[in-house]
Amino acid sequence: MPCLDTRDGRVVKGVRFVDIRDAGDPVACARAYCAAGADELALLDITATVEGRRTMIDLVRRTAAAVTVPFTVGGGISDVASAAAVLEAGADKVSTSSAAFRTPGIIAEMIGEFGRERVVVAIDAAANPALPSGYEVYIDGGRTATGRDAIEWAREVSDYGAAVILPTSKSTDGVRTGYDLPLIRGIRAATAAAIVASGGAGTLEHFYDAVEAGATILLAASVFHFNVISISELKTYLKGRGVSTR
Repeated sequence: MPCLDTRDGRVVKGVRFVDIRDAGDPVACARAYCAAGADELALLDITATVEGRRTMIDLVRRTAAAVTVPFTVGGGISDVASAAAVLEAGADKVSTSSAAFRTPGIIAEMIGEFGRERVVVAIDAAANPALPSGYEVYIDGGRTATGRDAIEWAREVSDYGAAVILPTSKSTDGVRTGYDLPLIRGIRAATAAAIVASGGAGTLEHFYDAVEAGATILLAASVFHFNVISISELKTYLKGRGVSTR
């Protein structure tokens, strides 16, 4: 699942949520990834929440027109109306994070309106040994610490009915040293939701490690954007390790 983090209408990629680099045009990237065999695609408007605005609907519409696989969009989705606008623009699923944390009831509202399979709850987390699980929830694009235990929040999200949780570790994001496996394992043990591994893939083995930890969807950005690993190469590797792919 290649992820198109966007800012000002361009695909970008950072390290630990900072040091942002340009990675291309989202429509061109989406078209290329679909042609390369991506199973799903995500587009996250990474500054929508902190800028107090909704997702760029025109960008979603143009990107959706180029996409031939299930398409998840996040960033600035704060209520049923903003989620509906994104789905109407062509997204198959919406992802909500900061708004869901601030107003948890919207998770159930969105699920009631659109169905469980169309609502993803994203959780940005960073290590904090003072908390029971060792992980703390961050919101506002990873800028704001909440003091809330990430695994406990994931459990609550699952209780609201979320079928998919997308945790991203600030500690591993963009550094290509591997996914944060303890975070994945913790959420796997605490919930019944499908888990999207996010943040840290750098080698083929890292993807397999995430599967072993309990992830069912493998999201990555920089290794795909900058041609470190190709989707076909990754699928061949995973099949060789006994992992089913589409």
